[in-house]
Amino acid sequence: AAGMFLRLLSDIQWRAANPKWRRMTSSQRSTSTTAEPHPVPLPAQAQVVICGGGVVGTSVAYHLSKMGWKDIVLLEQGRLAAGTTRFCAGIVSTARPVSIELKMAHYSNKLYQQLEQETGVQTGYMKTGSISLAQTQDRLISLKRIASSLNVMGIPCEIISPKKVLQLHPLINIHDLVGAMYVPEDALVSSANVSLALATAASRNGVQIHERTSVSHVTIQKGHVTGVETDRGRIQCEYFVNCAGQWAYELGHSGEEPVHIPLHACEHFYLLTHPLKEPLSSSLPTIVDPDGRIYIRNWQGGILSGGFEKNPKPLFTEGRNQLEIQNLQEDWDHFAPLLSGLLRRMPGLESLQIKQLVNCPESFTPDMRCIMGESPTARGYFVLAGMNSAGISYGGGAGKYLAEWIVNGYPSENVWPLDLKRFGTLQSSRTFLRHRVMEVMPLMYDLKVPRWDFQTGRQLRTSPLYDRLDAQGARWMEKHGFERVKYFVPPGNDLLDLDHSKTFYKPDWFDIVGSEVKCCKEAVCVIDMSSFTKFEISSTGDQALESLQYLFSNDLDVPVGHVVHTGMLNEKGGYENDCSIARLSKRSFFMISPTDQQVHCWAWLKNRLPDDSNLVLEDVTWKYTALNLIGPRAVDVLSELSYAPMTAEHFPSLFCKEMSVGYANGIRVMSITHTGEPGFVLYIPIEYALHVYNEVMNMGQKYGIRNAGYYALRSLRIEKFFAFWGQDLDAFTTPMECGREFQVKLDKGIEFLGQEVLLEQKQNGVYKRFTMFILEDHDTDMDLWPWWGEPIFRNGRYVGKTTSSAYSYTLERHVCLGFVHHFDEKTGEKLVVTTDFINQGEYEIDIAGQRFQAKAKLYPFSSLFTQRRRKDEVELSGYQRE
Repeated sequence: AAGMFLRLLSDIQWRAANPKWRRMTSSQRSTSTTAEPHPVPLPAQAQVVICGGGVVGTSVAYHLSKMGWKDIVLLEQGRLAAGTTRFCAGIVSTARPVSIELKMAHYSNKLYQQLEQETGVQTGYMKTGSISLAQTQDRLISLKRIASSLNVMGIPCEIISPKKVLQLHPLINIHDLVGAMYVPEDALVSSANVSLALATAASRNGVQIHERTSVSHVTIQKGHVTGVETDRGRIQCEYFVNCAGQWAYELGHSGEEPVHIPLHACEHFYLLTHPLKEPLSSSLPTIVDPDGRIYIRNWQGGILSGGFEKNPKPLFTEGRNQLEIQNLQEDWDHFAPLLSGLLRRMPGLESLQIKQLVNCPESFTPDMRCIMGESPTARGYFVLAGMNSAGISYGGGAGKYLAEWIVNGYPSENVWPLDLKRFGTLQSSRTFLRHRVMEVMPLMYDLKVPRWDFQTGRQLRTSPLYDRLDAQGARWMEKHGFERVKYFVPPGNDLLDLDHSKTFYKPDWFDIVGSEVKCCKEAVCVIDMSSFTKFEISSTGDQALESLQYLFSNDLDVPVGHVVHTGMLNEKGGYENDCSIARLSKRSFFMISPTDQQVHCWAWLKNRLPDDSNLVLEDVTWKYTALNLIGPRAVDVLSELSYAPMTAEHFPSLFCKEMSVGYANGIRVMSITHTGEPGFVLYIPIEYALHVYNEVMNMGQKYGIRNAGYYALRSLRIEKFFAFWGQDLDAFTTPMECGREFQVKLDKGIEFLGQEVLLEQKQNGVYKRFTMFILEDHDTDMDLWPWWGEPIFRNGRYVGKTTSSAYSYTLERHVCLGFVHHFDEKTGEKLVVTTDFINQGEYEIDIAGQRFQAKAKLYPFSSLFTQRRRKDEVELSGYQRE
């Protein structure tokens, strides 16, 4: 094919331009697949070894060399860009729903635009623009939400009519369209040539590149990378980067200490045609028709069209596959639905001659987001893989963030949504991955409304109460593989309707969650919160206290039985974790963290706690079932069950005590609910879970007890202005920026991680501020709902985005939480955000292009807090200290 010839041509030009390469590859034949001599031996050692010569691996090498690191070796088992990169469709698209992915794609586009000039290698970069089509109103809403995000980032984008689509692309059938999104700066490239251009620049900066060199495994000693074993000898190194694409999983499992990289390959089909009678213009926009499950781009006067079918074919579940990807078997029967979608969208193609049906492997991950970051078990082992068919769009930006991570210890943006540590070992089962990617691939183009859930790989981690709750009408969602209840469907409701209520508007569960919230405020509810991450830290002497005092911002030297809310901060003062720690004894602590912290927090603590055999960190998540009793009558239920007084005088706020409940001993009871409502969380050894639950439900009957789920919890915590880690808080947010100064003890007598930054912020002010917004002119029944990620405008200017939203059944209004920044109107420079700046603005929240007035608040409504007792008073007093 001509495209292949161009790739080989640029390959030859690039090598010719590099004398070092001429020496290395003089005896190679560009099309040979047999083993060949290697005139240049591998170095004995290097600072960084990168495995994988596709667009991702070459991007990491390019960016590391740009940051001044020179001692880098890139190894490719076949030839550069001969894997998935070689077959990539070459569409650079910035229209992404996840903010960090959007930023990566935007950076990639800008990088590729100037790459040819920088390297002299033709990349085929052509700014064509892209048009995403909507056949339904819901699809148009999802496009409008993306368009809002693009516009505030300064990326040109507009929602256009079907007629405008026809003007931009005259061959498109528009009869079934309701609208579209046009992104004029999206582009096309030759993916393989981009990869070669990145390699050329890296090579000029000192990176050594060796083809036909296979990595057999990575050696790890004392939890740190020490070297790489290849078929041509060993290289000692400090850092290893696994950019092996679909081979990343096997490579991760090849060593004595496995690194789990959950991805799985599927066959991906696209069609190439001969040129049309009137060859297509090279500047015609790319068409993405998600409702038709296809994409269409021009290709040498003809078209290239592929898609994401509903019945994908997973590949290589059994393990290793070939070194270089050859075109897999054509399967016209399998491609038929996509072909008919193409002919519906471009009816004029019926007489067109087909050149080839390309079938190549693409790697997909369990949640459709790529995998990036450092292994939780091996220091210096980094991963960048699982691009979900968007390798060329993300390659540039992802390589940049990973290079920053390696050089600086952290990237310049919050990449938690992509972090390898969001997965545990449980997502690495081949059976799980095979089943999940069969769901993931069609989801690439399925309409994803807020709060949708994966259907495969479920009921993996469950509470002992799962069957009991399920029988009572529980509806489930999954977090970190753990089943959690969304809400309970009362008897007599139409269950089928609720399971299929997918909408951007008011959902069908609205009244159900409302009644659960009402019960939490007036009586007592039980929420199973067993999924929370639970660690115990203990020592023979003071090692546990001393270590935790350094790693946490609040003062943990409190009397035994007290519970402390605290941040686990990084060097920049940002939240690596937000947790509650109970002091069980002088030398032992019980730590409660969000569900998805299980791997991340363990790795963070392990890497920073002293290597002392007298200091023990234990993950006890599986040992305890957690029941959250929320509501004013929780105190009555627990008093009767334990025959112990539970009033504030006997059981003060933020307190922890081991008690008997019913017949069961050793229940850790904490006066805390994570919502601001009164109540307790019971941490129950799992063998007693069913007994304690039954006792609580039986005793609670006379107090109006009922089950509740996480949707009620979310509504309660958001109306109380409580931030949650992973949604509102991240590694780039400090306690000073989110009104949590009271959880920081700058004068505790021991220096803690991040303290310098917080002292500076206390003195000089902050550049963003966590703010609560109450929507004013919003009709809950008729208007689109805010969910998260909506742009915030102050006096007509963009100042930030929402991080979480919920309907407050108490205020009867929508509440959005988010961060407000202050940008200089002329220079765009970040300025200090003051209380006056927040209070003196007129605010609007943009929901899919429609703006709604909002009232900004820096403190929760005190009237919402039950004045009786508990955590509310403690936290509220903290909020009111500015």
